Amino acid sequence: MLAVAVFVFTLVLVIAQPRGLGIGWGATIGAVLALALGVVHLDNIPTVWAIVWNATLTFVGLIVISLFLDEAGFFHWAALHMARAGRGRGGRLFPLIILLGGLVAAFFANDGAALILTPIVLAMLVALGFRPSAALAFVMGTGFIADTTSLPFVISNLVNIVSADFFGIPFRRYAIVMTPVDIVAGLATFAMLWLYYRRDIPQSYDVTRLDEPRSAVKDALLFRLSWPILGLLLASYFLAGRLHVPVSLLTGIAALILLLVAGRVWAGGRGAVVPVGRVLREAPWQIVVFSLGMYLVVYGLRDAGLTVWLARLLRVLAAHGLLVATVGTGFLTALLSAIMNNMPTVLIGSLAIHDMGTVPAATREAMIYANVIGCDIGPKFTPLGSLATLLWLHVLARKGEVISWKTYMRAGLVMTPFILLVTLVALALWLRYLA
Repeated sequence: MLAVAVFVFTLVLVIAQPRGLGIGWGATIGAVLALALGVVHLDNIPTVWAIVWNATLTFVGLIVISLFLDEAGFFHWAALHMARAGRGRGGRLFPLIILLGGLVAAFFANDGAALILTPIVLAMLVALGFRPSAALAFVMGTGFIADTTSLPFVISNLVNIVSADFFGIPFRRYAIVMTPVDIVAGLATFAMLWLYYRRDIPQSYDVTRLDEPRSAVKDALLFRLSWPILGLLLASYFLAGRLHVPVSLLTGIAALILLLVAGRVWAGGRGAVVPVGRVLREAPWQIVVFSLGMYLVVYGLRDAGLTVWLARLLRVLAAHGLLVATVGTGFLTALLSAIMNNMPTVLIGSLAIHDMGTVPAATREAMIYANVIGCDIGPKFTPLGSLATLLWLHVLARKGEVISWKTYMRAGLVMTPFILLVTLVALALWLRYLA
């Protein structure tokens, strides 16, 4: 009970952020309290850091890359291209924006899609004169697709990185399993979004009210060089497993190259357009101490026996075959994510799967990936499910687009179960095919 109390207290600090307390400080306070009360011990710190360091640094690197590209006009340029490709038809624009959100989530992580792309889309909708209900449909669509299609690569979600590192899943194997599943998740998400918001999508819009895409590019050199750099980065991820190179190192190198280009280091800063200092200050450095602190508190739950109880439940699911184990694990971790946030849930789920004991290898693999899917999609049930969603709502509120928890949960509770079920069934069928 003491471990649970410390965890709940820490989670409240992280989510509520009283008096502007950052998530890093909230998790640190929880970790210090757990250490002081004997819930965890000092020798647990190296163990937890070994689990989270690669995931945390990779995430920071990806967000830094996203921020540099955003300052260069990359995402605004892409959004304007999609808007023009819609040719003035709202029914064509909606799937194109959803597609863009899915692509950004896949390559720049769900946080990049939700926090960077959404404000750009919102500004574009305002320029087009969309009514509030139409703007809500597109904004909610962007927010939903950012999470539900953050499955295909290890780097698409911090949850994915933690799980892949914990179980030693190579980037290539992960992509082979999850890319087709992600496509199914994307199609299911679009279908539900279309059914839910179809009446709010305008039939037409005036394309001439939009700027030319090239006008969005603020740093032409950084924009041009970003394409080969991103291509090489993605290719290097597939080689990382064979070369035993952590993806955080590759991501950090790419971020450093973009920094050097943006800052025009070779020219002493002359000609620089992007405010490098501001970008670095806005990077999510607090996620480093958050990950260590939060996961240290979660590790205390393991020592208190929570993961033992969860492992027993997972063994029951595993006894009923691959499909039941997949769907059951996914929904279980989805519900836990919705209630207690997906960041601690993915580690709790991973620890429980690790502690299950002897189960068929194919079933175990399915449950590992189902845990990821549950923690990626499950947060859409409630705003509490992920920090990205809470930050997303905050960013939108600052832009004048206020989405209440009631509005969010009404949509989430209707759409998420179907998307989650279809995605988990697709995973089970695909793993059977691969076997």
